[in-house]
Amino acid sequence: MSTEIKAPVFPESVAEGTVATWHKQPGEACARDELIVDIETDKVVLEIVAPADGVIEEILKNDGDTVESGEVIGRFKAGAASESKGSGGKDAVESKDQGADAAPSSDAILSPAARKLADENNVEPSALKGTGKDGRISKEDVQSHIDNAKSSIDSPAAKAAPAPVAEISAGERIEKRVPMTRLRASIAKRLVNAQQSAAMLTTFNEVNMGPIMELRKQYKESFEKRHGIKLGFMSFFTKAATEALKRFPAVNASIDGNDMVYHGYQDIGVAVSTERGLVVPVLRDVDALSLADIEKKIVEYGTKAKTGKLGIDEMTGGTFTITNGGTFGSLLSTPILNPPQTAILGMHKIQPRPMAVNGQVVIQPMMYLALSYDHRMIDGKEAVQFLVAIKDMLEDPARILLDV
Repeated sequence: MSTEIKAPVFPESVAEGTVATWHKQPGEACARDELIVDIETDKVVLEIVAPADGVIEEILKNDGDTVESGEVIGRFKAGAASESKGSGGKDAVESKDQGADAAPSSDAILSPAARKLADENNVEPSALKGTGKDGRISKEDVQSHIDNAKSSIDSPAAKAAPAPVAEISAGERIEKRVPMTRLRASIAKRLVNAQQSAAMLTTFNEVNMGPIMELRKQYKESFEKRHGIKLGFMSFFTKAATEALKRFPAVNASIDGNDMVYHGYQDIGVAVSTERGLVVPVLRDVDALSLADIEKKIVEYGTKAKTGKLGIDEMTGGTFTITNGGTFGSLLSTPILNPPQTAILGMHKIQPRPMAVNGQVVIQPMMYLALSYDHRMIDGKEAVQFLVAIKDMLEDPARILLDV
């Protein structure tokens, strides 16, 4: 019996999606709950699994096609896989042998996913051998060809042989045009909109990370032993930001049309970089979380982000954002607001620098802090005092505990 494969029902904030990758092609057997296609939205990648054992009967929307919520993208035939296996016999063997003996040609049939992978890795279709129905070349065939090529390159014999020199004509300049992913396009649109619609300003300060580093050094082993997680810097910054947000409610607010919305809770977004782009999962009710809870949640979100498993509900909302460019070596930057939030804190690289301490020049581990804020909502005085409050709490961590 044939059933429709439909795109998931998108949340209200997501208008449409794009077919990212078909993991199965027409005629390929699928097991129940096996991943068959990914749908990319401007926030997350949604996975569609097989409803039962069977085969993909037809693909109506190919890789790169735009789909709407609940739209039919293909057809699935339940039980067809087992039927095809049962009707093996002589004809099936002969068909398989003919497919195996068929020489690849420039007219080889490539699935959309296979063609995309071949183009990205400069693989000629004529060099591929299809194992699918009627000699169809699947994504797995292309990947197998790429892996075999890498293996031959890494082999001792290949290493001993002189590498061929690619002949490039004088003046030739290589270009590669790749469509922007839906997520990256959405990020670009939001960032441009933030700069155009907000009176954005950035204030800077610096913090001596010595006390925090000494505290981590003293308790990192016992902390990890008790909580099963490493003690990082982000939990201290998140806690310090939470306490500062309580003291300066305007920094924890947002603008909705002509209204200013003051939030009585602290939901802090933590920017995470992935291959697909920057995502900002949100830590809910941070005031009620311990340092260990924050560290565990950040690790969980980081793992989900890298594997594309973050849910839309985990990235919506948020009253304030923290971004850490220091992990990539950034010494100073001006972060861009994450609308409709009115402020974002930028962390940077810890850099040993000579500082004047009690009249003496001492080398200290210093970090620049940057607070970008919407001047329509936050006055310069509040922004500076907010950043100074974070600086004071980080340089004397006891202030976080004592709320002073």
